[in-house]
Amino acid sequence: MKDVWIKKVGAARGRPRIFFDGLQAVRAGFAPGEKFHVNVDGAKVVLTKAEDGSRVVSARRKNDEELPVIDLNSPDLLAVFDGMDAIRVVVGEGKVFLLPLASEARKVERLGRLKMKLATGEPLAAGSLAHGGGVLAHAIHTGLQDAGISCELSFANEIREDLMVHAMAVNDVWSDRTAALAVPMQELAQDEWLMAHLPKLDLLEMGLPCSGASLAGHTKKGLSKMEDHEQIGHLVYSALAILAKTNPAVVLFENVERYADTASSQILRFQLRDMGYITHEAVLDGADFGCLEKRQRWCMVAVTKGIEFSFEDLAPRLTVVRQLGEMLDQNVLDDDPSWRVVQYLKDKETRNAAVGDRFKMQFVGPDSTSVPTLRKGYAKAGSPDPRLRHPTDPTLSRLLTPAEHARVKGVPEDLVDGLCATTAHQLLGQGIVYEPFRAAGQRIGESLQALIAVRDVEDDGDGQGMAPAHAA
Repeated sequence: MKDVWIKKVGAARGRPRIFFDGLQAVRAGFAPGEKFHVNVDGAKVVLTKAEDGSRVVSARRKNDEELPVIDLNSPDLLAVFDGMDAIRVVVGEGKVFLLPLASEARKVERLGRLKMKLATGEPLAAGSLAHGGGVLAHAIHTGLQDAGISCELSFANEIREDLMVHAMAVNDVWSDRTAALAVPMQELAQDEWLMAHLPKLDLLEMGLPCSGASLAGHTKKGLSKMEDHEQIGHLVYSALAILAKTNPAVVLFENVERYADTASSQILRFQLRDMGYITHEAVLDGADFGCLEKRQRWCMVAVTKGIEFSFEDLAPRLTVVRQLGEMLDQNVLDDDPSWRVVQYLKDKETRNAAVGDRFKMQFVGPDSTSVPTLRKGYAKAGSPDPRLRHPTDPTLSRLLTPAEHARVKGVPEDLVDGLCATTAHQLLGQGIVYEPFRAAGQRIGESLQALIAVRDVEDDGDGQGMAPAHAA
């Protein structure tokens, strides 16, 4: 390879035109009057110097100098670039390759791979970044199954080995074929060997760590912007590097609502656009889907051009109003040691009030129809962490158990079975409320089913009827 140029696909007399001249043609070794062949080889067009060539290099004069001109204006030769605005021109010695732009070629590859799997019923390949205990992965896979789409987890990347091992053991999106990549995401993105062995994906989902974007993390660290967080503020780069390598047809991001206004989210939007994706964004509220925890999360779904997607009317029109009492563990008796006075928290609330601090303890009861956000550090029993009041003694209260925490978020509680309370609350508190993302997964699946239907109609129109193929 000598040079690479991006050339616009023009038009002349109603036909496509690729034109380059002057130094660009000279560096390819072409001179006015020389002959060359033009061959179409798959998705590329090759120009080769040859004494018996069927075409002749033209010429134009500039400043008393004769310069070579290569001008292709044939619909037959340029049909492989139909619908493209620009192409790559790769120059070698005595040879020129005309190829689709890398973004265009990658878009065609991933969409073709997806359509082939959908048509044959082959399970889609999914990847998960910042996997945690796999709650998001589980919700998305369940939603896809609701839509009749089969999907297998090809790999999961998570920095915490304990969460990865637990997910392997209890999360049924894992199989013997799932690869565990228990390394920091930024390390994975730099590892040439690992990156070379990553599979092509049809779906990639991730919930990048939010400590720098959340209000609590932003305040605690004294950050001027999310990207100032020294450990996670830069992870959008690593995520995009892995995304580029695996070339998924659909990508789903989730994070705290504030993430939508960060520089990282803007980088995501524009880079995904340039990679041939269309992005759709929404704030998903657990309360809209019948979850007791009113947790709001920002969600971005990026689909390859050609796939139709919308968040419109995602939430059910009617939801059953549930009470916390339905979700309480009946084996926690009134004399259980988890009921505590927590006088230190009450004293702290009094001190806070004296200096104008509005933070107060939060209490819930069996008749509560909503629960404040249960954070990653819920097991620490801090001042803002919601506590359940004792049924008879108003001086006592307790934290929710991990199983109760899971039910409040709508998360299948077997995803935290066997974990100590601290780790279980961390796994749940740093993640999602389940039903909104199950619904997002189902909507993605419905979009893919629509893609199958379009293909079937096109095939029938060609007289080559094809029975509908639905992965299940």
